[in-house]
Amino acid sequence: MLRTQLSGVWRRPGRLLLTGLSVLVAAFVVFGTVLAYSVVTRTTLDTFSETPEAVDLVVYAAGGEPLNPEQITEIKTTAGVRESAGRTTAWFTVGDAAAGTDLELLADPGTGPLSRLTLIAGTYPTGGRQIAMDRRAAARLGTTVGGTLRLHSGDHDAKPVTVTVTGVVDGPQDSAERAWAPDDVVTRISGEPGFSRVDVLVADGADVSAMMDGLSERLLRDPQAYISITTGEAMRVREARAAVRQFDQIFALVAMFVAIAVVAAALVATSTFRIVFAQRLRQLALLRAIGAQRGQLVVALAVEGAVTGLVTGTAGVVLAQLAGLSAPAVAGAFGRTLTGPDPSLAAAVAVVIGATLLTAGAVLAPAFAAAGVSPLQALRSASTLAAEPGIATPRLVGGLLLLAATGGMGWLTARSTGSSEVLLYLVGVGALAFGALIVLGPMLIRPVLAVAGWPLRRLGATGRLAVSGIGGAPKRAAAVSVVVALGVTMLAGTVVGISSLQLWTDRTMAARTPADLAMIAESPTGFDQLVSGVRADPRFRDVTPFRMADFSSSSGGYSHGAIAIDMTAMPALRTLSAAAGDIAALGPGRVILSSVAAEDLGAGVGDVVTLSPTAAPGAPGGGDATTIRVTVVAVLTGEGPLRSGAVLSDGDLVALGGSSAGLLADIDAGAGSNSGAGSNAGAGSDAGSSTNSSFDADSGSGTRDEALAAFRRIGAPAGAEVAVLADERDKADGEVSSLFAAALGLLGLTVLIAVVGVGTTTGLSVLERTREFGLARALGLTRARLRTMVGMEAGLYGLIGAVLGIALGVPMAWLTLESLRLDLPLTFPAAQLAAIAVAIAAITVLTGLLPARRAARVSPVAALAVD
Repeated sequence: MLRTQLSGVWRRPGRLLLTGLSVLVAAFVVFGTVLAYSVVTRTTLDTFSETPEAVDLVVYAAGGEPLNPEQITEIKTTAGVRESAGRTTAWFTVGDAAAGTDLELLADPGTGPLSRLTLIAGTYPTGGRQIAMDRRAAARLGTTVGGTLRLHSGDHDAKPVTVTVTGVVDGPQDSAERAWAPDDVVTRISGEPGFSRVDVLVADGADVSAMMDGLSERLLRDPQAYISITTGEAMRVREARAAVRQFDQIFALVAMFVAIAVVAAALVATSTFRIVFAQRLRQLALLRAIGAQRGQLVVALAVEGAVTGLVTGTAGVVLAQLAGLSAPAVAGAFGRTLTGPDPSLAAAVAVVIGATLLTAGAVLAPAFAAAGVSPLQALRSASTLAAEPGIATPRLVGGLLLLAATGGMGWLTARSTGSSEVLLYLVGVGALAFGALIVLGPMLIRPVLAVAGWPLRRLGATGRLAVSGIGGAPKRAAAVSVVVALGVTMLAGTVVGISSLQLWTDRTMAARTPADLAMIAESPTGFDQLVSGVRADPRFRDVTPFRMADFSSSSGGYSHGAIAIDMTAMPALRTLSAAAGDIAALGPGRVILSSVAAEDLGAGVGDVVTLSPTAAPGAPGGGDATTIRVTVVAVLTGEGPLRSGAVLSDGDLVALGGSSAGLLADIDAGAGSNSGAGSNAGAGSDAGSSTNSSFDADSGSGTRDEALAAFRRIGAPAGAEVAVLADERDKADGEVSSLFAAALGLLGLTVLIAVVGVGTTTGLSVLERTREFGLARALGLTRARLRTMVGMEAGLYGLIGAVLGIALGVPMAWLTLESLRLDLPLTFPAAQLAAIAVAIAAITVLTGLLPARRAARVSPVAALAVD
């Protein structure tokens, strides 16, 4: 029996490949994920360590005080030390001490094997009060080579230090603006001797281990010294491991999606084996007629499935390994650097074994059904049994019970809002709902097909034949469409979640960052001239002044910021929405509250609230501030402009004690730059500084940096703080976009396997329906129309799955957002969901092109001759 079945497998390798194609893809995805983690880890180890490759030893302060000058001298004078570089960091404020720009000054030799920098323009500092700026910091601070900056330390008693910018460099990036100088220069500027660590380059032929012992003996004489000594390689590995740790969570998420993709592969394999065994019913009936027992057939078919899994799983692993080995070359062609993966024989074997077991398990249900064929089937002329339109009563009852359990679990999830068990409940709801979809799928095919197939039936006979071809085999259509629905469910849920997050982000950013640039000063003196100057500059548009103050309750239990600003002056402000009331009703004696401030005040629209200044009259900052009573005319859905809690009229804000003045402006990207954009004047720059050379700023931020420099040059009042709000908005948008792209990439694994299932099913269907296609050709159906019909059928599999997936995914997303109390608005992105349905249908149509071409090549005479 086994020999008979296996010989049939080897005689038809094409059918074996079609049957196990989903398993091949799943094995490729699983082993590819393992290799991807290896590539990321090794690449990070090789390229993202902060310790230069040439460093042999690292001496660092493990706790307490940094290495003092005596200890540094001990290191430098140790036999075998060829070169050393101290590492230390100092923080300063450029410009005004209270409202300037933060600058991180780091130590680096600038040249040689221990440096991490590349000089772009000018020269590297050699002594005195000289620094080199990184490219972004120089552009943001509006300085060039030869310019000067005034640096304020965190010590209020310390005098500001004036430094000269001698060069522009590229080096390791951080969120803060960075500058660099030799270690002794950094200590002189900061006034804090000592280094947090010293990198050591040993002489050729020196014994590194002996040097470590010697340094330990010399540096650890004092029992209070907290000093550690390690090799450069060990430090690089430690730094890289810390960097790789952030990928662990990402790959844990990837593993979850890979597991779902494996489930999809199992469903596809089960459906495929069911079709293959149905095509061989007459052969199986003949085996039963000559004495084969049902158990023997089950074992033989299960072994056939295991062999299919072994072969296709091995092929998937081999393809993934080839892709991993070629990754460095492909990355190099695009100017990127990747390190090849470590060979992992154990992981490869595990994936192949898993593929074999997965396929053997997926074949069991079809094997039991096929093995139960009656021996009398061998006497019938047809080789397959007609599809049954309905489902058995036990299956119907089981599906209804699953549906009821889904509703009950959903109700329990809604009731358990915010509890620790809510995630488990959500998983339960999803599992039960998908189980009900699998069981009741054949019943849903005809109603969904009646709607989804309506446009195709209007295309004439070809469309009607395609719709009837799917409707005539509802069990097969359900088995394939359910796999597509699994991927679309997650995809639709993700789209709804990301859409809600994007809407929340847009609303939040409209309040927090309503403009590209902002300037805030403690005093309004001279601000009218500033507003006029900015409005006269063609680089800026929607220039809007504002005032700010702080207020609290009479009991002093909370405090919020208040702002006076024209809510219709800027496009972003016009997008703010009210949960209650009318924003346009703002005026004297009226207030708009943020949602948090309204909750703290216990006030709603129409209520009169009392707002007290945070500083009492006569106290520092109190001035002539008085308590005011205003009527609430609107409550916002989130924060007020610039994170304020209340929006007041200008007169009410002045009465409340508002003394801070501000200015918002958007950058007009089409206005270009004027001749003064290259000036080195900036926040805290000394007038009269000369320019010795220039450099090219990052083209992606050139317009913004030029506008920022012009914004400062117009004449900021003393103590004014300038902020690039657009940076924060871009960061938030980038994070949402990256999250969306990553989610789509991960969900693509499941969709890919679902699409493979559609193609496989369509291909096997062509083999099964040879006589049907031949008869259609004999009756006048042209090859072109036959190809169109088969392509339409493939597209309908995808369209039905998309409809079912969206119908399941959207409510699941809403339930998730509500039960997790994420405070995100519920959205229904109809256009994006419709695009998903159309895209899935189009992709599945493409998978049917090859089977359609094969079906069209069959001769009508030859097809009708097939028994």
